[in-house]
Amino acid sequence: MLRDISFQSLFMGLLTAFVGFASSFAVILHGLSAVGATEAEAASGLMALSVSMGILAILLSVWTRLPISIAWSTPGAALIASSGAIAGGFPAAAGGFVLCGVMIVIAGLWRPLGRLVGMIPAPLANAMLAGVLVSLCFAPVKAVGADPALGLPIVLAWAVAGAINRLLAVPAALLAFTLVIIFGIDVPPGALDGLVATLVPEPVFVMPVFTVAGLVSIALPLFVVTMASQNIPGIAVLKVHGYTPEPGPLFAATGIFSLFAVPFGGHAVNLAAITAAMCAGPDSHSDPARRYWSAIIAGIFYIVFGLLAATVTLLVGLAPPVLIQAVAGLALISAFATSAAAAFKDAESRDGAAITFLVTASGVSFAGISGAFWGIVAGGLMLLLTHVRSRRAASRHPS
Repeated sequence: MLRDISFQSLFMGLLTAFVGFASSFAVILHGLSAVGATEAEAASGLMALSVSMGILAILLSVWTRLPISIAWSTPGAALIASSGAIAGGFPAAAGGFVLCGVMIVIAGLWRPLGRLVGMIPAPLANAMLAGVLVSLCFAPVKAVGADPALGLPIVLAWAVAGAINRLLAVPAALLAFTLVIIFGIDVPPGALDGLVATLVPEPVFVMPVFTVAGLVSIALPLFVVTMASQNIPGIAVLKVHGYTPEPGPLFAATGIFSLFAVPFGGHAVNLAAITAAMCAGPDSHSDPARRYWSAIIAGIFYIVFGLLAATVTLLVGLAPPVLIQAVAGLALISAFATSAAAAFKDAESRDGAAITFLVTASGVSFAGISGAFWGIVAGGLMLLLTHVRSRRAASRHPS
C-alpha cells in the first residue's frame, strides 16, 4: 500500500483539503449559527465535521482502494441557513441532524437506491460533472478581471509551469497563491490578535432534542438535499473516472459519521463531488489504481484543519475568496475538459447531455435541491424522449 504513494497524490490531497475547507467553511458557520448555534457551538461543529469527514475519507479509501472523497454538506448548510431557527433552538436542530443521519443510513441500506444510482448513463454523468465544474473553471478569469495584480501571477505560474511539465502546473499555481497572500494582501491591524489563544476550538457537547419542527424543517429537507446534491453526484463523479463502488455502503457510512459529528454541533457529511474530481482525476496520479492516496492525504489534512479550525479560518479569511476559487478552478480545468469531451462524444445522447450540462451549470436550485440533481433528471427525460423518437423512426422505416 505504501508503495502506491507519490508526490502527486500528496500534493493533490493537500490541495483537495485546502479547497474543500477554505471554499465553504464560512457557509457552514453561517448555517449552524442561523439555526441557533452559539459562536462556540458553531466552531465546535466545524471542527467535528472536518474531523469526521477526514477519518471517513481515510477509512473508505483504505478499505476500497478507491479515491473516496468526503465533504461536509455545503448545500445542507445553505438550506438550514434559509430555514432559520426553529422552536427548541439549536438542540432541536441537532435532533433534526440526528434524524437526517439515520435516514441517510437507511437509504444506504436500501438496495434499489444503489441500483438506481448505478443506472445513470455515462454521458449524463459526464455532463453533470462538466456543469458542476464549469463555474469554478471561470474563477481564474474572474480573479484576473477583479484584480490583475493578484490574479494574474497565479494564472501565469500555472500556464508557464504547465508548458514545461503538466504535473507542475497546479503546484506552481498554489505556490504563486501563497506568495500573493504573503506579499500582496494587506493584513488589517489586529487581525491576528489572539491567534495562539484560539489555536484549537473547544468541543462543545450538544444534547439533541427531538421535535416535530426538527423533523419537518431540518431533517427531511437536509436529507433530500444531501442525498440529491452531494451523495448521488459524488457517485456519478467516481463513475466518470472509471470507478464503480457499491453506492449503498458509502451512503450508509456518511450517515453514520454524520451521527458522530452531531453531538458536537455538526450537521451532515457526505460524498464529495467537486473535490472528488480532484482526487479521482489524472492530476492525482497517472495510474487510476494509485489515486486513492490523494483521498487519504486529504482526509489527514481535513483532520488537521479541523483540530486547528480557529487558526485556519482566521488565516484563510485574509485571502479574497476569488483567489481560492481561482486555484481550485485551475486544478479542475483538466477534469472539466475530459468530462465535457466524453459527455458530447455520442451523437445519440448529445441532446440529453446538453440539457444536463445547462441545467447543472445554471446553478439554479428547485425546492432547495441543486441543479446537479435536476440536470440528471432533465437530461434523463430528454434521453428517454430521444430514444422514443428513434424507435418510432425505426418502426416507420424498417430496414
